[in-house]
Amino acid sequence: MCNTCDLKSQEFVIFAPMLFNSVAFAIFLPIVFLLYWTLAKRGHKIQNILLLAASLYFYASWDWRFLLLLLISILLGYISGVAISNTQKEGRRKLWLWVSVVMNLGFLGFFKYYNFFADSFSEALSMLGINAGVSTLNIILPVGISFYTFHGLSYVIDIYNRKIQPEKDFVNYSLFVSYFPLLVAGPIERATHLLPQIAKSRTFEYSNAVNGLRQILWGLFKKIVIADNCAEYANIIFNNHQDHSGSTLLIGALLFTFQIYGDFSGYSDIALGVSRLFGIELLRNFAYPYFSRDIAEFWRRWHISLSSWFRDYVYIPLGGSRGGLWMKIRNTFAIFLLSGFWHGANWTYVAWGALNALYFLPLMISGKNRSNLEIVAKGRRFPSLKEFGMIILTLFLTVLAWIFFRAESIGDAVNIVAEIFSVSLFTIPSFVGVDKTLPLILLLIVFIIVEWRGRERDFAIRDMGINRRRAWRWSWYVAIMLSIYLFGNFASNIEFIYFQF
Repeated sequence: MCNTCDLKSQEFVIFAPMLFNSVAFAIFLPIVFLLYWTLAKRGHKIQNILLLAASLYFYASWDWRFLLLLLISILLGYISGVAISNTQKEGRRKLWLWVSVVMNLGFLGFFKYYNFFADSFSEALSMLGINAGVSTLNIILPVGISFYTFHGLSYVIDIYNRKIQPEKDFVNYSLFVSYFPLLVAGPIERATHLLPQIAKSRTFEYSNAVNGLRQILWGLFKKIVIADNCAEYANIIFNNHQDHSGSTLLIGALLFTFQIYGDFSGYSDIALGVSRLFGIELLRNFAYPYFSRDIAEFWRRWHISLSSWFRDYVYIPLGGSRGGLWMKIRNTFAIFLLSGFWHGANWTYVAWGALNALYFLPLMISGKNRSNLEIVAKGRRFPSLKEFGMIILTLFLTVLAWIFFRAESIGDAVNIVAEIFSVSLFTIPSFVGVDKTLPLILLLIVFIIVEWRGRERDFAIRDMGINRRRAWRWSWYVAIMLSIYLFGNFASNIEFIYFQF
């Protein structure tokens, strides 16, 4: 996988980047929270100004130079939205739409994909015997650009399609795009959901704040205990994949599977929990995807805000599933390939998207892609044997796909998969630190059990001990905090995987 940009090493960074699991954020959040509710009696507009200032400071802490890019994106969306709404001439409305789309995608394409296309073009010419000498640039990827670009695009497209009216209050719109809990890694919000909450007064609700703190705690556990510990061993195995057996590589793929889930769903839990402290509800981004019974269900439960974005703004405009078989296949591949390409400038992400499209096609063709809409074993303690088998098969297919997502190249991914399906799969796994993995294995087992028991809730520990005595309930919270303290990976502040997207 491409390494995330090490913004800490840049000489122009004047503040400490505020990872959700950093000391800087642990100081920042309580200060903003106290000021926010202190200002509540002065009205929500003052609160919005505070949140906007906090969001801009939060973003500047990563690299203040890219604050200008964020402000340009905000200004572009605001002006385009008002201009589209203020004219009835279709040609002018379409012109403003394309100005916004082209400029937003132009910024995204330049910072995220310029070197990828330059390298790919140069390699293609080399295969034809032409030495083009196409140069690349030393470009730092602005953190969160894929997310806030999609916020702005959906807003302008919805105005063009007359689904919403433009937001006339510049502070409100700016906060919609730059709201700090979701700014750098989502979820990808919709104007129809977030803007009405920003535009109205909010009152402090103790129960909502408590739920927010519970969700933050569980998100931190997922990130620091599960994801970061899995990452340590997954990196050892993937970085030296040519030296390992199929059994070891399968362990590495499983560890990365838990790493990326703990990392990204952990971030989303923290983001949603933090936002609840301010009385604002964000879109749910994960719904226990590894308990899915088929790939279609998995994609309804994994990175929900991105999947629904591509559905609404790419799949449906292309015709969705209304046309013939070949149109359905084309549209399915379009959204999966775009989803892969959205994740990064590497052919491995495109291959990951294509593989998921291949998984999805049999379900779509047979009309079974919407067979499993409810959570598995709803109202029951255990799944049936059939459901359990479907979960294991879906998880195995997902693990194989994650290999392409994690590998440095398609060739590496193919070699890893080939080794997994070789006779070396039946050897005893061996890698540096294998003798120290027992605590992690036990933690993963506990994690799976807690997630399974809480799968009908929006996050696993929401109702943990809710009907028990306070002492019993608090013993669970203390146990989670002790687990973070005792087993958390604090060797360094490891950035969230999706910060690079």
